[in-house]
Amino acid sequence: MRLNILIPLVLVALFGLMGSVYVVAEGHTAIVLNLGRVARSDIGPGLHFKWPLIESALVFDRRLHVLDATPERYLTSERKDVSVDFFAVGMIEDVRAFYRATGGAGMVAEETAVQRLAPIIKDALRNEINSRTLSEVVSGDRSEVIERQLDNINTGARNIGIRIVDLRIKKIDLPTDSTVIRDVYRRMSAQRQQVASRLRAEGEEQAQTIRSEADRERTVILAEAERDAQKLRGEGDAQATRIYGEAAGRDAGFYAFQRSLEAYRAAFEGGDSVIVLDSSDPFLQYMRNDR
Repeated sequence: MRLNILIPLVLVALFGLMGSVYVVAEGHTAIVLNLGRVARSDIGPGLHFKWPLIESALVFDRRLHVLDATPERYLTSERKDVSVDFFAVGMIEDVRAFYRATGGAGMVAEETAVQRLAPIIKDALRNEINSRTLSEVVSGDRSEVIERQLDNINTGARNIGIRIVDLRIKKIDLPTDSTVIRDVYRRMSAQRQQVASRLRAEGEEQAQTIRSEADRERTVILAEAERDAQKLRGEGDAQATRIYGEAAGRDAGFYAFQRSLEAYRAAFEGGDSVIVLDSSDPFLQYMRNDR
């Protein structure tokens, strides 16, 4: 009989102990609700106890999370459309405020927080982009856009219990249904044409310079070559004259005979030449049979 009473008591004590213990993992925090009201908050990692049945514990992830949002369309100071895709990196800073703003924990609470946080970020970006031109938005320093509005964003996010650590613009596009794209393409085409014209003009100028330099070098080379050729011809003629003189001095008769043969060869080179001379002409002295 005593055993039958003891077993239920042990089971009740065991279930009571299990219901009074909860664990908070590293990087997380918890709050304890007492009959639906927040009794304790910002509970750190470790093993903790609560009153069974009347208290419940909710655990929240305090690590950094990436909060994505759908791209938003904004107007620049020139009233031109741009589509901005961004994401935020944030964490739970005040778990009590987060619970009150989202009404719970887990994925549902995170989705609720993102839905409430997105308009705050979009409004801050709208204020910044509305004050800039399209060129400043597209080609400017994006970190400057973020830094100017990060404090304002955190002021609004504080009501949700969240602190935004960083905000990044992933992409800035021109909407396909906007006339801005055509204007940008025309402007880019005009700029490319200007660059191409400038490069062609510079190339033509360099080509003229190279051609002028090449012509000058060609003239100098030809003049030097002609000078060297004249010099070599003069030296050759002088050497030939010297050799002919030496040959004539050694054997005048043979030299005269050699010169006559060269004259005959030149006179009858074509094979059909006709020369009318007197038979006693000295030109024919080596062709007569009386020698």
